[in-house]
Amino acid sequence: MEIEPLGQTARTHTCGGLRIEDVGKDVVLLGWVHRVRDLGSLVFIDIRDRHGMTQVIVRDNEQLVADAKRLRLEFVIAVLGQVEPRSPETVNSKIVTGHVEVTAREIRLLNEAKTPPFMVVDEVEITEESRLKYRYVDLRRPRMQRNMILRHRATMAIRKYFDEQGFLEIETPMLTKSTPEGARDYLVPSRVHPGEFYALPQSPQIFKQILMIAGMDRYFQIVKCFRDEDLRADRQPEFTQVDLEISFATEDLVFGIVEPLMERLMALIGRDAPRPFLRLPYADAIARYGSDKPDLRCGMEIANLSSAFAASDFSIFREAMAAKGEVRGFAIPGGAKYSRRELDEIVEQAKQLGAAGLVWARRAEAGVQSPALKAAGEEAIRRALELAGAGPSELVVMAAGPHEATSKMLGQLRLNLAKKEGLLDPDRFAFLWVVDFPMFEWLEDEKRYEFMHHPFTAPLESDADRLETDPGSVRARAYDFVLNGSEIGGGSIRIHDSAMQSKIFSLLNISEEEARLRFGFFLEALEYGTPPHGGIALGLDRIVAILANENSIREVIAFPKTAAAADLMSSAPSPVDAKQLRELHIQIK
Repeated sequence: MEIEPLGQTARTHTCGGLRIEDVGKDVVLLGWVHRVRDLGSLVFIDIRDRHGMTQVIVRDNEQLVADAKRLRLEFVIAVLGQVEPRSPETVNSKIVTGHVEVTAREIRLLNEAKTPPFMVVDEVEITEESRLKYRYVDLRRPRMQRNMILRHRATMAIRKYFDEQGFLEIETPMLTKSTPEGARDYLVPSRVHPGEFYALPQSPQIFKQILMIAGMDRYFQIVKCFRDEDLRADRQPEFTQVDLEISFATEDLVFGIVEPLMERLMALIGRDAPRPFLRLPYADAIARYGSDKPDLRCGMEIANLSSAFAASDFSIFREAMAAKGEVRGFAIPGGAKYSRRELDEIVEQAKQLGAAGLVWARRAEAGVQSPALKAAGEEAIRRALELAGAGPSELVVMAAGPHEATSKMLGQLRLNLAKKEGLLDPDRFAFLWVVDFPMFEWLEDEKRYEFMHHPFTAPLESDADRLETDPGSVRARAYDFVLNGSEIGGGSIRIHDSAMQSKIFSLLNISEEEARLRFGFFLEALEYGTPPHGGIALGLDRIVAILANENSIREVIAFPKTAAAADLMSSAPSPVDAKQLRELHIQIK
């Protein structure tokens, strides 16, 4: 059987398109050989494309049967034949084409294939290294094709929605100026300007603000962004965000634009997104959940239990409170059943997360149980259980120390235990806006303030008078968008006043000379009639991963990098020719 050209052969149906009403039709199917079953004088072939799979039967033709037996997995073929109904006992209800089959009168081999490194099925165990090296095979698997189709549908829904809302999709430059935005830039040397560099954009932040100055009013873009930072499951060196900016924006206006969009995206997987979404100040998010991107699906709110131990002689808690710390804790549903070994494991987890120690407590038939019962007293333990809202089947875990550090440690422990108890329902979607972030964070090693989001975020008007006297207390008009414990978006109302922008740079120890060097074109643009404006960037990769119920954004990106920022398929990054380096005036040392 020799390879034949496609010629004028055109498919009539996809491999997932035939139904019982197509019986009797002459059809042409084009696709990959998924399976061959040799029954002697009868051969069954499953032919597959991204739309599905159809069973082909080869019989009553000695040469055709012999040719079919020579087919191997992943050969590319054309099948010309007639649709017939399957007998009731052979109907395959697992596939949409399972009520019919195609009796082949001709099979053409369009291309051969080496034996694939793994089966093109979802059930097979494959290392991620192998999947990424042979990504073109991996992407044939049903799971990956579903993910790519879902991503396509999401981007189409996004574009349609923003067009309906009066937004313009405008492209911004990929080769731009290096500006400090919180991560390392990827730099691109200029051949025309020796010794000078472009930067790949971490975001279109400055350009989208300039588009507001330019009167574009409502901008959006599905855009590639680049950050040279350490990777993890939800990070890639290049990622895609849905970027938008709105003139004359308020927080309510931005939220009112984004929330209906999420309704449309949730509809792609048959889910609702009831509005309005909860709004939670940053300080409350940390206090109640120990995170600025809390997962609300499991409850388990962290409470201040200090008052339970106000009169207690329990030295560990008393010393922490004397140092202006707090006793904080939460109740674990079903945790009262934990064995002593399980309790010891939880205490060890807390220590690994940075806790000096962890105390547990639960109700028992004879009263209450806790390793601190003797030192703290039964009344204090009972009161702590009440303050934590613990029921008879629940276990309370407690730790003491500074408010924020203790809350964050408990927040991570809360997530670990929620996973242990199966409380993070993948079919539930909890949206949240986290608002009123601190404007700055203090870098103790450098003895200076750093912006928490980016230096173009406006302060809350009620806090602006403290910028110079108490900058650490100033809150920003910044907001993060959270879904199931993942930050899927972040934005702010921007500074549109050049004097305020200069003041923020000054507080960040960015001199006037440095500001002009790095942001001169933007600062000058601010002086030409800048409207109040604001926006948000939504992480498309993260959103699609959640919709697809995937733990890693690598599963919804066609050609992702590894955790070491390498492309195993193309072997990038790689050395380049010495001539290229000379043209760029670069020497490798």
